[in-house]
Amino acid sequence: MIATQNSRPPPFQRLFGPLGLIVLAALYLLAGVAGHDPWRGDDAIHFGPVLGMLQGEGLLFPRIAGDAATQYPPLYYWVAALLAQALGWLLPAHDGARFASALFTGLTLCWTAQAADRLYGRPARAPAVLLTLGTLGLLINAHLTQPMLALLAMQALTLAGLARVPRAPLAGALQAALGAALAFLAAGLSGALLTLPLFVLVLVCAPDCRTPRASGALLLGVCVALVLGMLWPLALHYQHPELFRLWWAEHWGGFGSRLLARDEIGGLLEESGWFLWPLWPIALWALWHGRRRLIGLPILLPLIATLLTAAWVVVDGREPPAGLLPMIPPLALLAAAGAPHLRRGAANAFDWFGVMTLGLFALLVWLGWTAQVFAWPPGLARHVERYGSDFVLHGQTFQAVIGITLTAAWLLLVWRMPRSPNRGPANWALGTTLLWCLAALLLMSWFDHGRSYRAPAESLARVLADEHPDCIATTGLSDDVRVSLDYFAGLRPEPVRAAGSPCRLLLVHDDRRAAPRQLPDEWKLVWEHRRGGGRQLDIFRLYRRD
Repeated sequence: MIATQNSRPPPFQRLFGPLGLIVLAALYLLAGVAGHDPWRGDDAIHFGPVLGMLQGEGLLFPRIAGDAATQYPPLYYWVAALLAQALGWLLPAHDGARFASALFTGLTLCWTAQAADRLYGRPARAPAVLLTLGTLGLLINAHLTQPMLALLAMQALTLAGLARVPRAPLAGALQAALGAALAFLAAGLSGALLTLPLFVLVLVCAPDCRTPRASGALLLGVCVALVLGMLWPLALHYQHPELFRLWWAEHWGGFGSRLLARDEIGGLLEESGWFLWPLWPIALWALWHGRRRLIGLPILLPLIATLLTAAWVVVDGREPPAGLLPMIPPLALLAAAGAPHLRRGAANAFDWFGVMTLGLFALLVWLGWTAQVFAWPPGLARHVERYGSDFVLHGQTFQAVIGITLTAAWLLLVWRMPRSPNRGPANWALGTTLLWCLAALLLMSWFDHGRSYRAPAESLARVLADEHPDCIATTGLSDDVRVSLDYFAGLRPEPVRAAGSPCRLLLVHDDRRAAPRQLPDEWKLVWEHRRGGGRQLDIFRLYRRD
């Protein structure tokens, strides 16, 4: 037995060690972060405030194409703007800014592993990292411009600090206080509600933290978090009182107004089932296995954090799936506690279900690539043609060589994976990493073609070069379109007000198949651009008023 273990090649022996985890996390985080335009949806929307900061506006309060953006405070955007500036010599601004997502996700992994170490011991570090990497809902969001990732990192920092309180009360409480203050700077009221109550709940419910030193440190931590968290709102109130009032009305006045209706709870649970897989079944097993130790900090802290976050998801009513991201750090801690104690049959089933499921998804990615290159299978090839009729793929040979190498490496790792309680979590993490790397390699250019607004923005800019307009009116553009027009063409159309608009040009955007809107005869169509196809069809029309 010992000889067999020692005869394994070093890479397989060290797969669950710090070096193996760092290499796997780096591959997961860095693949596909750069090399594509801001995509429609959150990726383009949240690049807007970063673009504004790079242009010298909205440094204290985020702005989108000149208008105040109240959804998130500026922590993520500050970091993204700094990275875009620092990497400007190498990457375009949108790619450099997206590295903020990789940074905050990496910090989440680091502090989640630290919290697992303090709660359950050093062996829990590997499953905490591997299960977080294997979470399906994190896969896409970790590679887009997503401010919620800053909240995840600060949640993990707060949990790591609170996990340290029994052994080093003052240092743990101050670490948690820093996490809570930065969580407020990352997500406003949401960040405060997901972190600050943990101090009080841990103090009241956990016997480990009822010693005089721990109690005093936790109360001091709350005070420090409140003081640090108030610095940004005070600066905003002093510099821009009107923006402070707007932010206050949006975050504090509107809290609870988006409460999920009863008929929406079922849909939320259904979406959570796949988004938080494979964390939640292992977390439930951890609760069952530790049911006699529920009042101890190792189970109580992540359990309270999970319940608090679930309540916030219902009350806040933020649209999934991004609204479910804060469930990941506390559930990952619970799952890290349960993974080493899975029964052998359950562990084997979990392991092979991950291998087969993620292997099947990887096969579908390969089929998507063959549909582009060889027009096979025919049905998928027709789908590719319908959604990108003018798309041309380049570099097929390079993609095939690298993709085959990645797939072969994954198969080798699965085959030679050492027997360990971490085998199942490792196969999930390896599978999601392979899946994302293949998608970034084989399908990224096709997705970029269909989800970027670069082509219509640049086409519109060429048309406007001959028009020399003083202003452009619009009947209302989504934020991602406004950001793309600002970034790719330097255009900021003005919404039509109730009293009308003095502009002689009007830009209209339809995101579905529709006949041109019926406008008065004075408006003449001068330009039209169609992007995508099917349900993803976008139609841009420019009218001139005679």
